[in-house]
Amino acid sequence: MEKGDSVGRFPFPFKPYPIQESFMETLYAVLDQGKVGIFESPTGTGKSLSLICGALTWLRDFEEKRKKETAKLLQEGEKPRKAGKESEEKGDGCEKTDDERRFGGAEPDWVSEFVQKRTEREVVNKLKDEEMKRKRREDMLDMIRLNAHLKYSMKRKNNDDNETEKLLQLSSTQGLGSEDRSPEEEEEGFIVADYESDEENAPKNRLCNDDDDDDDDLEEEHVTKLYYCSRTHSQLAQFVHEVQRSPYGSTVSLVSLGSRQNLCINPDVARLGSLQLINDRCTELQKNKHDKKNKSEWEPKRSRRGHTVTCAFSAYEKLMSMRNDVLATVRDIEQLVQHGRATHSCPYYSTRLAIPAAQVVVLPYQSLLHAATRKSSGIKLKDQIIIIDEAHNLIDTITTLHSAEVNGAQVCRAYSQLMQYCERYRSRLKAKNLMYIKQILFVLEGLVRTLGGKVGLNPVAQSTQSGTELLTINDFLFRAQIDNINLFKVQRYFEKSMISRKLSGFVEKYEGSGVTTHSGFINKENRRTDGLGRFLQTLQSKPAAPPEQQGAVEDRNTMASPMMLVESFLFSLTNSNKDGRVVMEKQACLAQSSVKFLMLNPAVHFAQIVKECRAIIIAGGTMQPVTDFKQQLLLSAGVSEERIAEFSCGHVIPPENILPVVLCVGPSGQELEFTFQTRETPQMMEETGRVLSNLCNVVPGGVVCFFPSYDYERRILAHWETIGVLQRLSAKKKVFREPKKASQVEQVLSEYTKCIQRSCSTGGGQSGALLFSVVGGKMSEGINFSDDLGRCIVVVGMPYPNIKSPELQEKMAYLNKHMPHLDGRSPGKALVENLCMKAVNQSIGRAIRHRGDYACIVLCDRRYSRGSTLQKLPEWIRTSTHTHSSFGPAFASIRRFFLEKRQMQHI
Repeated sequence: MEKGDSVGRFPFPFKPYPIQESFMETLYAVLDQGKVGIFESPTGTGKSLSLICGALTWLRDFEEKRKKETAKLLQEGEKPRKAGKESEEKGDGCEKTDDERRFGGAEPDWVSEFVQKRTEREVVNKLKDEEMKRKRREDMLDMIRLNAHLKYSMKRKNNDDNETEKLLQLSSTQGLGSEDRSPEEEEEGFIVADYESDEENAPKNRLCNDDDDDDDDLEEEHVTKLYYCSRTHSQLAQFVHEVQRSPYGSTVSLVSLGSRQNLCINPDVARLGSLQLINDRCTELQKNKHDKKNKSEWEPKRSRRGHTVTCAFSAYEKLMSMRNDVLATVRDIEQLVQHGRATHSCPYYSTRLAIPAAQVVVLPYQSLLHAATRKSSGIKLKDQIIIIDEAHNLIDTITTLHSAEVNGAQVCRAYSQLMQYCERYRSRLKAKNLMYIKQILFVLEGLVRTLGGKVGLNPVAQSTQSGTELLTINDFLFRAQIDNINLFKVQRYFEKSMISRKLSGFVEKYEGSGVTTHSGFINKENRRTDGLGRFLQTLQSKPAAPPEQQGAVEDRNTMASPMMLVESFLFSLTNSNKDGRVVMEKQACLAQSSVKFLMLNPAVHFAQIVKECRAIIIAGGTMQPVTDFKQQLLLSAGVSEERIAEFSCGHVIPPENILPVVLCVGPSGQELEFTFQTRETPQMMEETGRVLSNLCNVVPGGVVCFFPSYDYERRILAHWETIGVLQRLSAKKKVFREPKKASQVEQVLSEYTKCIQRSCSTGGGQSGALLFSVVGGKMSEGINFSDDLGRCIVVVGMPYPNIKSPELQEKMAYLNKHMPHLDGRSPGKALVENLCMKAVNQSIGRAIRHRGDYACIVLCDRRYSRGSTLQKLPEWIRTSTHTHSSFGPAFASIRRFFLEKRQMQHI
């Protein structure tokens, strides 16, 4: 079929909508031309399927085209082989002419021809090698798929026969923890290896780099693939299920990546719960396996007490077997875990072994957007395709990933732990290690001093003068008096020595011994730490802090290893001075004071991704306004305007199924403008109550009302409670509120759903339910209010961010200085408006979830009628929006809208 023929060009599980065909055509062109595409497709329009079928069709065509080109080149390359041989023989007999050339004579034609022929032969040999690898890979997958049933039948029988024996063996080996090792082995594991810095050992490091290059040559070659990433594991699982039911479900090689916390099947490791503890224990088990493998045969055997524990699920044969299974069958995270348990194979390492040969890699945002995580996961982006779904918060995600914060209690705790570590192992540490450890201690002391405290004293008992200060990186380094420390060297020392992990294991060991304090240990063999131990005992008791503050400090202390948090913060200080700021926030006591690095230029970290990959697709349901992506992320990362492509489509629902209304005036004639000065006046709050009362009289099912902030929600509901508005609303619809805890969201949604279903089926006094929520809150994103759950979405006011926030002010100042002014508005002001409308778009996108759905959207604030504001609404909403300067006509149109829908249902 010709390339330009769209009929049947994209395999689809059903006849695609016209907008889906347009989506896939544009997607195909963007991938083929190596561009960066921004795709907006509302929820309910089949965006995931369009991404899958469009991208995999391009990948299929790309591979076919490459096969044909390879075959053609191989065919043409065979022809000149004889001529090449003759040229080579001729060259062998003409050494004299070559000498003449080297002494200034003109290069003979036969020499140029010989070089050209030799280059052609090298290219042909390389193509042959690549073609052989490709055929071998395809044959392997075909064999696995054809023999899958027989293979699993045989495995099931073998597993049944050996199940009891394996379980007994597993229980006997996995129960042996670090406490079963000899004390010498345990102590040796805590000590950092000998370390040499880069500059002083350049030849050695160059040699090491050469070794690394050799290792890279031995790695399996990465095929051209799609990296698909999204925010949550549930969204990734949904994407995988769409792939499974697509026409490519049985032929594509897909691997789902997750953390050890999601994929670990070792019960003794998984039960640790904490991600950091799971990572540390898994790493330790793998190290034990390699250490055990590398031990010399002549090395004396240790006693039974010194038995080294390894993971029973990570044997190489098992990993390679499951790796092949992963490539043969599309599975999500849960299915991978089930398969791993059935085959006693580690899903975490098996999936990473499958990355090079996979055609699609599914992974969370963080694994792709963070360079260190990409490297550790084995992800290579060179000439690959990246699809970032649910990308409306992409800039915020990158900014958050590369920002870091640490509080006074954590810095003090890290200092005390490292000090005790240094004291205990001082005689066993090399001079270079001691030097770097002392540098880190000096830096930690500087951080505490900058926050107004001193090391060695209880951080809870130390009072500081409250206030917030914002500094450049250089100014902060001078303030902390650590500007003379080379943080790049310190960063490399952290990475190479793994001092944070060593310290974490050291603390965990002695905390678990029963003779340790909250932050360190008291050991009989080393009395020099007794004084510090007594201090740490006072730190644990926290006598100077109120109980509620103690709980807050304790929670933050125990969330993660304090040195790892300090390490992240120090790494962030190696950014360019203009790309970030340091926010110092001093509270009543040192323990609660904090320093935070704020990343101002996320394009710095996105630029490497743009540079390496072939094409990038940035997709979402509501991507408006896209100026943020273009200016702050793409253009700043070096992407030319010509390389950026934009696609936005309408909804699959008919226009008559949606009624967006901008309400400028309330029922009593009160102008609706919820500015900070007017929104808390009794008149404005009471007028808002009248608007909702009128809407609840005519809207069936569920009404979801979004307020601009939690504080305003609390204030307006309290006022309504006093004047009886809530009672009137409750008489018509049962009232629900967004819960304070995320763990209670499911329960509230379940009760809300049951109430609406009950009222719709039985009728009665109440006609449904009314749910109060907050823009940007727990129910403004990722929640599905389809059909009767969300017949009307009401947004009260415009949720502008806090303009007085130091972080926002610094971000605005940065944009005003480095970004161009558009339409006469400063980039900083545009940022505030865009943040507001992004949040609104996410909230109103909770309704209209499929083709047959319908809903009314009411924007209560006359400022929504401004042309610049309307332009930031999604196109499919903007084109249907009606602005009303009086309440009567607006209410009449809403009542007529639902009356017509009710009549259509009865036909």
